[in-house]
Amino acid sequence: MSWTVSVVRASQRLSPAGLFTPVKSELVERFTSEEPAHHSKVSIIGTGSVGMACATSILLKGLSDELALVDLDEGKLKGETMDLQHGSPFMKMPNIVCSKDYLVAANSSLVIITEGARQEKGETRLNLVQRNVAIFKLMISGIVQYSPLCKLIIVSNPVDNLTYVAWKLSAFSKNRVIGSGCNLDTARFCFLIGQKLGIHSENCHGWILGEHGDSSVPVWSGVNIAGVPLKNLNSDTGTDKDPEQWKNVHNAYEIIKMKGYTSWAIGLSVADLTESILKNLRRTHPVSTIIRGLCGIDEEVFLNIPCVLGEDGITNLIKIKLTPEEEAHLKEKIQKELKL
Repeated sequence: MSWTVSVVRASQRLSPAGLFTPVKSELVERFTSEEPAHHSKVSIIGTGSVGMACATSILLKGLSDELALVDLDEGKLKGETMDLQHGSPFMKMPNIVCSKDYLVAANSSLVIITEGARQEKGETRLNLVQRNVAIFKLMISGIVQYSPLCKLIIVSNPVDNLTYVAWKLSAFSKNRVIGSGCNLDTARFCFLIGQKLGIHSENCHGWILGEHGDSSVPVWSGVNIAGVPLKNLNSDTGTDKDPEQWKNVHNAYEIIKMKGYTSWAIGLSVADLTESILKNLRRTHPVSTIIRGLCGIDEEVFLNIPCVLGEDGITNLIKIKLTPEEEAHLKEKIQKELKL
């Protein structure tokens, strides 16, 4: 732990309220007493490829006045933190701290969880979830102890199941526990539609909803380009009958096949969610939340629907209209089998 304390203290000395050394006393005259105040502290649990992509994206967007990293692998944690600290002059972000102790994340406005067990060859998805439940019990207790007022963004997979787990274990109100879910899936969907048409993705509008992963639901009934519905041009869009095979534009399998995982896009996606929350932008994102009472679902499950995000987390849910086929697809889930 000694090196961890030194990393934290080194960062603190950069602040105006740092300790006065003989050299500093010769350089500056104290004008008034000052205590550091953090208004947008963000903590990231896990310094793997996804965690560091989130950290870099958040720093480059200038969203936080303090970034804390937490990981049990002390060597990697120290190395990643020092690497970011040395680059901080380029980002106008001096306060980057780390520790394997959750105390370093105290008083966070937002905590992002990227840590979790990876699926082993031949392992069922349900077994993966159950292994992650044990990990989450330790993580969530530390977060709740030191940042009881924070919002949570869950990135670890299976994200919808683990967002439900985090909500249950934290006992936070439902608006404060958010799964990153289909925010990236939807961005990828719009990008690929735009790429197919030769139109910028900003002008391509559509949603990926439901459960993140293979069973996610592309809402073809709502896809439009500058207000023109694709279904009006081709009623078979997104179906097996479609000669242009539009249904093939919404997956990341090529990336995983070539690279083995995704990281940069999910990091940028999480920074996008972070910006909406910390800046109270009230933008609409397809994220994972409790969906009981909508889309014909009466059970306590977490799925992705359009949500308005602001400083209180999820403030409103959009009552999206789906076709009977899309609604039936949305109802496919496994969360009722979880054991906490």
